[in-house]
Amino acid sequence: MRRGPSAVNALIAVNKPLGLTSHDVVSRVRRAVGEKRVGHAGTLDPAATGVLVVGIGQATKLLGLLTLDRKAYRARVEFGSQTDTDDAEGAVVASSAVPARLADPYVARELLSRLTGTFDQMPPAYSAISVGGKRAYALAREGKQVELEPRRVTVHAAALVGVEGEGTEPSPLVWTCDFDVSKGTYIRSIARDLGLCAGTHAHLCGLERTAAGSIGLGDCVGLDELTDRGMAAAEGRLLDPVAALGLPVRQVAVEEIADISCGRRIEIGRVLADGSPRELRPGEKVALVWDHALVGIWERRGLELACSVNFPQAIEGVR
Repeated sequence: MRRGPSAVNALIAVNKPLGLTSHDVVSRVRRAVGEKRVGHAGTLDPAATGVLVVGIGQATKLLGLLTLDRKAYRARVEFGSQTDTDDAEGAVVASSAVPARLADPYVARELLSRLTGTFDQMPPAYSAISVGGKRAYALAREGKQVELEPRRVTVHAAALVGVEGEGTEPSPLVWTCDFDVSKGTYIRSIARDLGLCAGTHAHLCGLERTAAGSIGLGDCVGLDELTDRGMAAAEGRLLDPVAALGLPVRQVAVEEIADISCGRRIEIGRVLADGSPRELRPGEKVALVWDHALVGIWERRGLELACSVNFPQAIEGVR
């Protein structure tokens, strides 16, 4: 495994398989591409599948800068029982009869419509939130009471995909739903609260992240394919780092390369946002691009651009 300069510097999206942690995916990507510097943005639980953004080489520096403010999920919500983890992995802590009306798609759509908007959401006790320097799930596993604060979240859309089952054994009632939510929203909490709103109990029994920001399932590389073929599997599917960051763009001239590599200030120059020229605001960041690669993230200071983050090895994939 490489420990010097990275041979690969890119962002990719992996379709995370069921049963693996996000760290498991990172470990497999490291082995597949032969690079030590690999990380991910936006953790997915082992019971969830779908879009996981992975940074390789210099692109690991981008992971904390990606906004990915909106996430999309396809979720399966099972009614009749609530668990301590709010998903199918946990122990049942409450159960109740399922009202027959919940099998009616019209009723399901009406209840889902009540979820849209901005509100305070209580995260699951089994979550990766830090409490006193320790993860909430670690405290919960130790049997300790976990005191979490509500979080302000937004559900932009909640749509019914289908209803199956009858709400009695051996045919539990399950709704399949699509959610478009703000970053930090827990779909497990939505499932839990949806059950209470419907006059029963519920938990999440399946979850697929279908999009993180503008990155969707169609942008993903299969983990097995990556394991078999290495970076050849991602050919033509590297994520555009500039699009992922959502920054305006400044093309670099050849005579500026030496100054940029040393972190010396440069002229603001011609900056494009969504393909149109505009003036940078004071303190606003801009992506520096050279030969279809990201070489730095700089910001306006006075009448010049100053270095915020430089990439000694350019990040591939700019389109």
